[in-house]
Amino acid sequence: MYLTIKETAQYLSVTEAYIEQLMNQKKIRFIHDGEQYLIYKEQFNTHLEQMEKYKELIEAILREPIPEDPDVKDED
Repeated sequence: MYLTIKETAQYLSVTEAYIEQLMNQKKIRFIHDGEQYLIYKEQFNTHLEQMEKYKELIEAILREPIPEDPDVKDED
């Protein structure tokens, strides 16, 4: 499925300018049908999966309790 620049920006929760910047840097694949640029939606699946894994990792780290410092009770 192909998306327009606006639809891609909404799908990825970024600005249209950022999508255009990625296109100019050739970091995402796109085609031009004569009227508009179309971006293949499926190329972002791996990226979105990795972002979800990263979010889960960060949440797990933040849920982990802070260990008690052993030097706190070592007051003279």
